Amino acid sequence: MTDTDLLKQKIGIIGGGQLGKMMILEAKKLGFYINILDPTASCPAHSIADYHIVAGFDDEKGIRELAAKSDVLTYELEHIGVDILKKLAKEGKKIYPTPLSLEIIQDKYEQKKLLKDRGIAVPDFLKINSIADVHKAAELFSYPLMLKSCKGGYDGKGNFLIKKAKEIKKGYTDLNGDKRTLMAERYVPFRKEISVIACRSLTDEIKIFPVGENLHQDNILIETKVPADISAQARDKALNTGKKVMEIFKGIGIFCIEMFLTENDDILINEIAPRPHNSGHYSIEGCVSSQFEQHIRAISGLPLGSVDLLRPSVMRNILGEADSEGKAKVSGLKEALKFQNSKVHIYNKTISRPGRKMGHITTTGSTLTRAAADAKKVSKLIKITGEKDE
Repeated sequence: MTDTDLLKQKIGIIGGGQLGKMMILEAKKLGFYINILDPTASCPAHSIADYHIVAGFDDEKGIRELAAKSDVLTYELEHIGVDILKKLAKEGKKIYPTPLSLEIIQDKYEQKKLLKDRGIAVPDFLKINSIADVHKAAELFSYPLMLKSCKGGYDGKGNFLIKKAKEIKKGYTDLNGDKRTLMAERYVPFRKEISVIACRSLTDEIKIFPVGENLHQDNILIETKVPADISAQARDKALNTGKKVMEIFKGIGIFCIEMFLTENDDILINEIAPRPHNSGHYSIEGCVSSQFEQHIRAISGLPLGSVDLLRPSVMRNILGEADSEGKAKVSGLKEALKFQNSKVHIYNKTISRPGRKMGHITTTGSTLTRAAADAKKVSKLIKITGEKDE
């Protein structure tokens, strides 16, 4: 395929949120035509997509229309109709990452089982089919005990930390254990949460972005610092683990591998996301090629770009303010933009809710300490609240 033919490909994206929007911004630099599918007519990606199909993420008719209008399909979220994608793949449609990868990753138990079977270190885990199984897991793993829904859930939703025996019933009930398959994991007293963004191309080229150090509050990512303040040994383990994961899943495109770093510098995989990820947003300003550009390159058959870090970088999320829900209103932007080493990204979501990801800021600096200090200042200036219609 010639360069011109490559760029004539129409890319279809399932999902029109901020990740889809940032994919499109990079794709448009190369001239790609972009179709999206999203149930929200005013989703963040709507304003810059060439064509928008308003339909649900498991709507077979809508996804088939997207496939018919596109040469290659990708997605910005995991919770989509994988059975539909498997049908399309059998019919010869190019879908990256593959529906098989997505199907395994959608089920946290199957994801962990595959990793363990392939020699990748993960926390000890047990499938839960009854409340008796939770008690069994507690005997095996002790407390605290992490209970998870095998499917669905994000930003900590679908998780329940059981601290003592009398909380087992509540955890099982809250996660609808009678109706959903659950899994229990041994709690990892980690020293740090880290992640790598990995990418594999159609020609088996693999590139791994620098290791990021993540800070969560209430199970929501608040901050990513790059490079992570970890030993060279831990860094190499994390990068090698990222490469192994890409080989195991035969992943095409961007994968995020979230990991726990223990006191002994051991690496345990927490979860994998087969798509660009919040913890990789820093790469837009911080690296030669962003995770979004890399994803577009990978799925379209182009060579991968450099993942070199240009400067120490810190990303902080802008979340919807507490006790505030309604039409999104931004304040503090002018003050925030006075910081010359910071970039502000507003996702343009119409409705703000407490804890909802409404944007992010990335600050770069000559040192990580300087970048982190400025990022914290900027994040305190900019606020997004929700106002009720009068």
